[in-house]
Amino acid sequence: MPVQSRALLASTMAFITRCALCFLLFCSAAAFCQPSADPLAQPRALLAEGQLAKAEEALHSCLKEHPAFAEAHFLLGYVLFREEKPEESLAEFTAGARGRRPKADELKAVASDYILLRDYGDADKWFTEVTAETPGDADAWYLLGRTKFNESGFADAVSSFEHALALRPKYVEAENNLGLAWRELNSPEKARAAFQAAIDWQGDAPADAQPFLNLGTLLADESDFDHAIPHLLKAAALSPDNPKVHEELSQVYEAEKNLPQAQAELEKAVALAPNTSGLHFKLGQIYRSEGLRDRAQQEFALCEKLNSTHSSSSTPNPIKANQPAAH
Repeated sequence: MPVQSRALLASTMAFITRCALCFLLFCSAAAFCQPSADPLAQPRALLAEGQLAKAEEALHSCLKEHPAFAEAHFLLGYVLFREEKPEESLAEFTAGARGRRPKADELKAVASDYILLRDYGDADKWFTEVTAETPGDADAWYLLGRTKFNESGFADAVSSFEHALALRPKYVEAENNLGLAWRELNSPEKARAAFQAAIDWQGDAPADAQPFLNLGTLLADESDFDHAIPHLLKAAALSPDNPKVHEELSQVYEAEKNLPQAQAELEKAVALAPNTSGLHFKLGQIYRSEGLRDRAQQEFALCEKLNSTHSSSSTPNPIKANQPAAH
């Protein structure tokens, strides 16, 4: 799967996870045999505390006594989604739907389950349903745009991101992803403007490294290394544990014939993503260029070994949990 698709897949999980407390607002319990008690109070509290396994256990116990309790099924579906168990999660959402029609926020989780399953067609279907039901939901348009991007529907992705931005001006994540879509549509000037806007909107205390990484990468692709390096260094400062940032810095330094610095950055990337075969291959090439034949051969051997196990050759672009909704 392409690097950007992997990044968007990971970021969908990060984005929805940040919405946990919002999700709890619509997971109200239905009154049934105990009108004075809320049978979902405990699992909701456990979920809010991030105790997913205990929340799941409490919900299973509730459903043993009340197997047709739709609200419990829906809440369990969300907990299972948070635990990255999309198939089990979808089964619970289906069970809940027998009792009532899912709400828009519940359909967001359903669509995101399909993202985790890499079933972008069904994800598209349900995010589209959410935007039809709640057309003023900027986040839904943003998520739909990322799904369109994963489907290589870049023009549709642009439309969705622009919709999100019309509803929420200076929506940094939507603007950054708009830049990614314009880049795929071979419109580098529009991409550059979008990445720069996503940077500018963060002000003097930016938290999101992705626009810096994306603009730096775009400038490097255009051989504008003098302007690329400051953006990539800022991305590294904001997200030092992101191997993609160090890989991009290494490539720029290598292009400038600064092999020691290229080596240092790529070694950081390898340490952060040791199972990425492509990084070992690139590091081996740098070692070979520096005359370090034994170290180069070791990296090439590691690359071959990882390729034999069908490990990924693409460098991951993880999103920090405390960053804004991701990309």
